[in-house]
Amino acid sequence: MRRGLLGFAVAATLAAAAPAGAALRVVAATADVAALAAAVGGDLVTVETIVPAGADPEAFEPRPGDVEKLRRADVLVRVGLGYDYWLDTLVAQRGDTRLIRGGEGYVDASAGIPLLEVRGQSVVNEGGHAHGVANPHYWLDPQNARLATAGIAEALVRVLPNERERILANRATFLAALDMRLARWTDTLAQFAGVKLIAYHNSWPYFARRFRLDIVAYIEPKPGVAPSPAHLAQLIAAGHKQGVRAILHEPYEPEDASRCLAEKLRVPVVVLATSVGSVPGVSDYLGLLEYDVAALARALGAPSQ
Repeated sequence: MRRGLLGFAVAATLAAAAPAGAALRVVAATADVAALAAAVGGDLVTVETIVPAGADPEAFEPRPGDVEKLRRADVLVRVGLGYDYWLDTLVAQRGDTRLIRGGEGYVDASAGIPLLEVRGQSVVNEGGHAHGVANPHYWLDPQNARLATAGIAEALVRVLPNERERILANRATFLAALDMRLARWTDTLAQFAGVKLIAYHNSWPYFARRFRLDIVAYIEPKPGVAPSPAHLAQLIAAGHKQGVRAILHEPYEPEDASRCLAEKLRVPVVVLATSVGSVPGVSDYLGLLEYDVAALARALGAPSQ
């Protein structure tokens, strides 16, 4: 746990930040950081999500009602890394200093995460989706939930100092369940270490690093850019040469290119959940990783459990 959460000293004036007996209002950019906030806050919080579950967060455009959500917020949790860059405009419109960077209710869940594909200090858009200052899909490595929930817990304790022990106990319970499942997930996918895969979108480097998978190419030549016939032809040749075993596909992306490539390579298309709520039945963070590990193992030929 971060040093800032240990030996926490909170000004007495913050104790009145949330009315006694009222659930703390947390607004989260996406369903994934919302699920982590709900796990840490438990019945102390109510959590609203700005990007609807099942939508493509990288294609999201804020709506007028989203400013109203921030008006009711005590804590704001964002993905960071430019993934939810549009939040800056919403927060500026709201004008609540508690929810800006450095404010008592502000959480950037990417803080401290070991990042992949670091690109610089500003959001870069090369004609498709803006993939930010690093690859932003860090929640798909379950170990990164440890750091993300530490930051969330710090903010909740700042606003609800009298509930410190309950908040820390909620996080400890979540992490115990995470550790138990991670051991099983790692064992399930160990037999596929080094397997070659192609993905539609660059969503999976953190997941692949954790479980020792090798994503050799992407169907999108750049994030958010549809493939050309020439690019697909190159992928077919590379897929045959490298022995690609499956195509990973996000549930909200167009399927034609993935299906075409899978047919040419004679491998399955595996639809994996990128976010909580992006496929039916995935309603919390642990369920997200449970679904993805099981779906991939099944597609690669693991025996049913």
